[in-house]
Amino acid sequence: MLHILIYFIFFRDQILEMFDHAYNSYMDYAYPADELMPLSCRGRVRGLEPNRGDIDDSLGKFSLTLIDTLDTLVLLNKLDEFEEAVKKTVRDVRFDNDIVVSVFETNIRVLGGLLGAHVMADVLKQRGERMQWYRDELLHMAKELGFRLLPAFNTTSGLPYPRVNLRYGVVNPLSRTGTESDTCTACAGTMILEFAALSRLSGDPIFEENARKAMDVLWEKRQRGSDLVGTVINIHNGDWVRRDSGVGAGIDSYYEYLMKAYILLGDKVYLNRFNTHYSAIMKYISQPPLLLNVHMHNPTVNVRSWMDSLLAFFPGLQVLRGDLKPAIETHEMLYQVTKQHNFLPEAFTTEFRVHWGQHPLRPEFAESTYFLYKATGDPYYLKVGQSIVEKLNTHARVPCGFAAVQDVRTGTHEDRMDSFFLAEMFKYLYLLFSEKSQLPINIDDYIFTTEAHLLPVSLSTTQPPCHTNNTEPQAHEDDLFSYSCPSAQTLFPNNPTFAKTIRDSYKYLTGVGRAQQASSDSQKGVYKLKLVAEVSHTPEHEEVVPLIVQLISPPFLGQTVFTAGPAKFGTDLTKQQHGVSSIMKSVPYTACGPIENAVELQGHIALALRGDCMFAAKARRLQEAGATGVIFIDHREGSSSADTPLFQMVGDGEPTDDITVPLAFLFSKEGATLTAALEEHHNVDVLLLPKEKQLGKETNNEAWDQPSENAGCAMENVSTKPRLYHLSSSRGITSPPLVKGVLSCIVGTILICTK
Repeated sequence: MLHILIYFIFFRDQILEMFDHAYNSYMDYAYPADELMPLSCRGRVRGLEPNRGDIDDSLGKFSLTLIDTLDTLVLLNKLDEFEEAVKKTVRDVRFDNDIVVSVFETNIRVLGGLLGAHVMADVLKQRGERMQWYRDELLHMAKELGFRLLPAFNTTSGLPYPRVNLRYGVVNPLSRTGTESDTCTACAGTMILEFAALSRLSGDPIFEENARKAMDVLWEKRQRGSDLVGTVINIHNGDWVRRDSGVGAGIDSYYEYLMKAYILLGDKVYLNRFNTHYSAIMKYISQPPLLLNVHMHNPTVNVRSWMDSLLAFFPGLQVLRGDLKPAIETHEMLYQVTKQHNFLPEAFTTEFRVHWGQHPLRPEFAESTYFLYKATGDPYYLKVGQSIVEKLNTHARVPCGFAAVQDVRTGTHEDRMDSFFLAEMFKYLYLLFSEKSQLPINIDDYIFTTEAHLLPVSLSTTQPPCHTNNTEPQAHEDDLFSYSCPSAQTLFPNNPTFAKTIRDSYKYLTGVGRAQQASSDSQKGVYKLKLVAEVSHTPEHEEVVPLIVQLISPPFLGQTVFTAGPAKFGTDLTKQQHGVSSIMKSVPYTACGPIENAVELQGHIALALRGDCMFAAKARRLQEAGATGVIFIDHREGSSSADTPLFQMVGDGEPTDDITVPLAFLFSKEGATLTAALEEHHNVDVLLLPKEKQLGKETNNEAWDQPSENAGCAMENVSTKPRLYHLSSSRGITSPPLVKGVLSCIVGTILICTK
């Protein structure tokens, strides 16, 4: 217990130092600007820097980073700094600015920041130690800002405009906005926490009423057959503009706010809606460990082969729901991606390669890590948090703060430190390494907004639910956690490491794992993959038996051999032999759609390019087409077994017992040589077998090392019968017609002639 306490103190102190570095850099070099430019060591002022498009709609000349950070200061026990920051906010910040801002971003960052800070200021004042001068100034500022956002809701449907001019509203000729017709689902559905809190703290119901109406419209516009919503909706007629449905960008916090609105406001309507959507998500979108986008009207169809990093919040939401198994599975997948790329890229494919390489220091993965640790007590998640801290310091820290990563593949920086980095990242990391008794507030009394601002759950008792807020009864069955918060004791009775049994199926999902040569007393050719998975530095080991792809047909005759990675499913070549087969490219080459050359593939080993779908999906499709095995070829240009750690291919989280053909993985350089051989010779026969059984390398049989007296034998010579070594399986070569030209009697390589 003592070493855990020391561990907590060490990382908590490190997180505080990192926060100080980031916050002080903003205050020293950027304030009162909205954000810090950490590479330039100056503030980002809208209109003075090159326009970045929609991303600049977060900036409203209202000292965004300061307001977004206020309640973080309290949670990190920086109470002197908090009091000084509140005074600066009250003294310096004004909202009567002729500037067009995002309604969504201004709500979650600025309005939410003011409300969270007001709640913290009120708590400290009531204790009688600090803030005795405070007279609800932050709440008054929040109410002013709320009224400046309200014109956005002046639409036929009740869905808000995506942008508003803080001074002139929407319809005013001077507003320079109001021409938009569309908004994202999350943009319209992520207002209820802040607006309802503002209503209940100020006594003015208008804010909650407008936010609730927007939520009602989204609910009514769901696809009734699938209970899913789309990504973009027309704010005037309520028609869906983009019908792709997922849990990432464009929809994410709509689902989050349904669940949290129930927790904050005590209105069961929101929970009923969330449970209905959640059942649909788990039926159509969740394909553990993946969370894919589907068509809302035809949810069995995936609409894209990549995921965005914003979905990393979803395991944390699943913890609140009490659905721990899929939360653990998806979180582990995300952790494997961070180990491959240091950070979560903005988007990555289902094969975990980079789709969009940016990483703006998003906090969602840290958020889910925190919730999973608190739910399970598994110290593995402390190790995950440690890796986040170390990677931020190693790859994002610069002299004037922390800089976003422009491309995770190169590690280049971007002159950007978004306000959410201070508002969210440091909250979740600090809480991860803190006990409740070490915090200045009782964290259980609050709910986090999507920007991690703290709102008191006691607001549910300040007024009854809105009487018009009704949801028709749903036909789905409720489970154990439909109406209660999860209990770690119920989920993991006396066994906080139970989550490990769930994670183990996914820990090598991306192929990351350093290959090390086994000790001399280990079986020849066995490699060990090392993965740190505990708080201590005790490594986990996983044995991986390398395979080879050996080219048998002329002119190769066994002399060309490629090292290949094995799979955790399909034929176990260490126990069952396969035999010689010719190879053929799959069409399409990725094997992620219907196989167009299924007739030609029958009886051949298929070549398939890695990418676009899971290994298991490719293997099933090719096996059904009649392929007798599959060789996967890496899509990453230049990779080779000489400089890339060997790894095992894993399944897709579903049972893989139906896959019975042998599988092997070649890196791109070896794969290019193999495909070039196929193009040149048209008929190439190969063997798939463990490296230790490579033909021509056997040391316990003298026949391989000494010339045979029958070296000149011929197939038609009935006095000598050709024999192929290690090919006694049902698919092995047993008769001369199947040898296909190998009978040139290359002694010591393939053929042994015996009397």
